[in-house]
Amino acid sequence: MTTMTTTAILELSPDAESWMPVCEEARLTPGRGMAALLPDGRQAAVFRDRSGRAYAIDNRDPFTGAQVLSRGLVGSADGRPFVASPLLKQRFDLETGRCLDDDEVTVAVYPVRTA
Repeated sequence: MTTMTTTAILELSPDAESWMPVCEEARLTPGRGMAALLPDGRQAAVFRDRSGRAYAIDNRDPFTGAQVLSRGLVGSADGRPFVASPLLKQRFDLETGRCLDDDEVTVAVYPVRTA
């Protein structure tokens, strides 16, 4: 008798109307990010925190224009998960996209789910 196993797929919604597969959920390493190419050519930075929750934000660092947020350091401040840009170290809240170091700057946040 063979046992079939299903692999959970992490999906994100680039436009609030549709979902796209990003990767197998098990391929996301807690505390590290990966980049995903969206259908319109933009990039999303996808993360899993150490508690297992997944997040997706825009991969473009608004301070430099570089597509690097997926390579940033994941941490938390006052209980809020963030990623720090690997270039200039500004921190972006993974739930809201708000820059923790400059209240006037935000990045897009994308809903994520496991399918």
